Amino acid sequence: MNLAPTVSVVIPVWNAAKTLRHCLDSVAAQTHSPVEVLVVDDGSTDDSRAVAAAAGVRVLVQPVNGGVSAARNAGVAATTGDVVFFLDSDVALAPDALGNAVAALAADPGCGCVYGVYAPQPLIDDGPVERYRVLHLHSALTRAVGPVDTAVFALAAVPRAVLRDLGPFDENLRSAEDDEYSERLLTRYRIRLTDAVVGWHDEADRLLPLLGEQYRRAQLLRFSLRNRYRRRGLALNPTLGVAAAGLAVLTLPAALLGPAGAALPAFCLAVFAAADPPLVALLRRAGGWPFLGRALGVHLLVNLALIAGAVVGLARAAVDPTFGPSRRPSRSAVRPLDSKGW
Repeated sequence: MNLAPTVSVVIPVWNAAKTLRHCLDSVAAQTHSPVEVLVVDDGSTDDSRAVAAAAGVRVLVQPVNGGVSAARNAGVAATTGDVVFFLDSDVALAPDALGNAVAALAADPGCGCVYGVYAPQPLIDDGPVERYRVLHLHSALTRAVGPVDTAVFALAAVPRAVLRDLGPFDENLRSAEDDEYSERLLTRYRIRLTDAVVGWHDEADRLLPLLGEQYRRAQLLRFSLRNRYRRRGLALNPTLGVAAAGLAVLTLPAALLGPAGAALPAFCLAVFAAADPPLVALLRRAGGWPFLGRALGVHLLVNLALIAGAVVGLARAAVDPTFGPSRRPSRSAVRPLDSKGW
């Protein structure tokens, strides 16, 4: 008799008291029960540890805030399940998520990672900025369902054997770790995005924190482009839209020349708005024309934050050789797991 693989759920946590209880409750309600649930507290200063302790799950406390890659590595080393399910602390899973992820891995032995999609509703609805962002991510993920070249580890199942083979997450990366690990996965395995694994995600609910997050992430864009621009890479923002957003700002001075000059930035804005028709349609269905207008305004600012971050990232990489992913000159340089951990 073939036994179902055991699953360890690893949840990196940093100041996630607002959402962690929802996350842990969803794990407790899974139809495929995990063999263990580990919260890796990455130096939280809020009540995250108390929330985890109250839920009765094991907590591993990191001595310093080392970032999500370090927290995931610590979680893998401290667990034993056949499959590691990485779950972000701001995501609550549908009850069948673990079971469907395990089934998807079993159906394709050559698959090294199965991950899921975000629902179109926020985990905690805190207003229009959050609703826009959740719909944006939902739209991009659901359109890419199937074999993909980019993994997202916010709600992802990876066989432990794959983690042993490919080694730990790059702890030099506090973001863009998904793209770096995706490149390693593609050397040996397939990646699958499935809408059978669903999670409700809590996003930034105010404009400035959202823009700040996009700006920081975009600084590592030059290291992510190879993966994101693969044939089946996950691109959240169409290149045409990003370029049109930047050109709209660059051509704004032309508006001072009169109506003819104003037509140029107006045209760029029109191209930006039309660059992602499925997203526009989803935003309009979700909230009507007024919400669409506000959401596109936020979307424009997000794209501009991405551009600004990418420019700063290029400058940082030019002057700081330690900025970005750790250099891996050959595949043999990737340190594998042994029986004692990473």
